[in-house]
Amino acid sequence: MTLDDLRVFVAVCRAGSLSAVARELGCTQSAVSQHVRRLEREVGVGLVERQSRGVVPTRAGRVLHQAAAEGMSGLDLALRRLAEIARGDGGVVRIATGSVTVRHFMAAAVAEFRQYHPGVSLEFQTESSSRSCFDALREPGLDLAWVTLGAPVRGVEQRPVAHLPWVLAVPAGDELAARERVEAADLAGLRLIGLPEGSTSRTQLDAAYTELGIPAAASDTSVADWDTAILLAELGVGHAVVPDLPGWRVHGRPGLRFVPVPELPPLAVGWAVRRWDTLSPSARAFADTVTRHNTEP
Repeated sequence: MTLDDLRVFVAVCRAGSLSAVARELGCTQSAVSQHVRRLEREVGVGLVERQSRGVVPTRAGRVLHQAAAEGMSGLDLALRRLAEIARGDGGVVRIATGSVTVRHFMAAAVAEFRQYHPGVSLEFQTESSSRSCFDALREPGLDLAWVTLGAPVRGVEQRPVAHLPWVLAVPAGDELAARERVEAADLAGLRLIGLPEGSTSRTQLDAAYTELGIPAAASDTSVADWDTAILLAELGVGHAVVPDLPGWRVHGRPGLRFVPVPELPPLAVGWAVRRWDTLSPSARAFADTVTRHNTEP
């Protein structure tokens, strides 16, 4: 039994697929299978069973997976701390984020963190969606991911930080701009700017429309991020249903109004990590700083 055998086995249990792990590691599916078979020979029982859609751990496999995953997390953390000691610096905190995250959720927190932890480097890895942030967490060098929270993800812990109400972004001269609120039914006849197809926020918004009996709005304009959506709304291209992000009202946009749509359930955003109890002190301090800045009144 080798450390590589255990790493591959943990990856197989997480992915539920030999071929997916082979692609992730850049090797053949046969090589992945050999790692698993070597473990099975050594422990004397089957650890995975093949099904039509991949593989799942057996009862014995679940026992080994839990122990190995916990051990790997602790080992990865220890190796990182040893590397920090060897470099003689305060370490590095690596964060995966979406394209608008730092601007709207982290700017003040980054400034404060650098003031109190000058020896710690912050590295931001921009991802196109929350889904790709979850995928990035599979890499051992990544500490944190800021995501739109959704369904549980295997091997990832999610922790909500803020719940963002939905608003309708409209030009200041629009007939809806003077309203105190917009009913969900009013959205049916609007020309809406589409959020990214397949994104967590778009999926949750579409589900809310269905729950409220609102037909999905046809859109001839789609965007990759929320900032672009409100820019196009301000230019009169269409209306945009977007989360009420911190900073939009503070910095002021005289050509735009944000009208609440209270019938839509708020969008939860926050942190995703492999395991909170294995975060380095620097990563935990950064996460706590961002959380505080987004929860203080």
